[in-house]
Amino acid sequence: MAEALLVKEAGSVTVPASGARPFWRRLRRRRSALVAAVVVALLVLVALAAPLLSGIEGQNPTAYHPDLVDSATGGVPLGSFGGISGDHWLGVEPLTGRDLFARVAYGARVSLGVALGATLLQVVIGVGIGLSAGLGNRFVDQALSRLTDVVVALPVMVIALGALAVVPAGFPRPVLITLIVGLVGWSGISKIVRAQTLALKSLDHVAAARLSGWGPWQIARRELLPALAAPVITYAVLLFPSNIVVEAALSFLGVGIKPPTPSWGQMLSDADTWYQAAPTYLLVPALLLFVTVLALTVLGEGVRTALDPRAESRLRIGTRSKKEAGA
Repeated sequence: MAEALLVKEAGSVTVPASGARPFWRRLRRRRSALVAAVVVALLVLVALAAPLLSGIEGQNPTAYHPDLVDSATGGVPLGSFGGISGDHWLGVEPLTGRDLFARVAYGARVSLGVALGATLLQVVIGVGIGLSAGLGNRFVDQALSRLTDVVVALPVMVIALGALAVVPAGFPRPVLITLIVGLVGWSGISKIVRAQTLALKSLDHVAAARLSGWGPWQIARRELLPALAAPVITYAVLLFPSNIVVEAALSFLGVGIKPPTPSWGQMLSDADTWYQAAPTYLLVPALLLFVTVLALTVLGEGVRTALDPRAESRLRIGTRSKKEAGA
């Protein structure tokens, strides 16, 4: 949906005003974007400070506590709300008794790190191929467009299963998941960049730069990339939470992050059998994924409208001042 919407907008090109100060001034006016930025910053801070936070709590994410679960009921945590106490702030994991807060904090590093690395790889490959297709001749455009169509049809799960058969077992699993998702998921950005580039080529300032003797990559760097920032950033922010979901799906199939390394997706996939006996174990990672997706979506919308103030925001909450609302 987001990809189709951004491709449709590529027909009517708008060049955002340049300069960091106008961008930050327009972004500060959108309270919802500022709140989302604070939420994202807190999540990143938790991921970076996971060893410190777990040390303050006094727990280890991989330490088993069999005395905190009821073996007679199959491993349900003892106590109310999943075993929440002063020593275990979010309770413990069913069956193993591992501290849930420590695993959530360390899982943030893995889930956010894999999603961020895959998103950056998708942006680099997608922008490069999209610009090459839009600025190249007809043969280059057709070849790269067909390559993009082939990549769209590639199933991530099957490729992940195949990669596990050839990649050595000692290869870091988070790095492998990052490479698989990044190398397969760049087609959406490539299509958006190609469509926007073809529209921008007809503008007067781009034609003047071409007539003045600038090369294709000089035109791309000085004239096209600033105008492509808004759609690329918007789509990249939407890709970030979807990459977290892909990591969760791979963990559910057993080809993602392997225990004892924690990740939100792995925790969520393990919690499907405990949603009645220990609902906290399901609600905590699910709530974190929901908050992350919502915050990144609102932040991406705020960045989009700040980069292109002429584009009307689709999220009305917090994006208009009282004076504008009265008018």
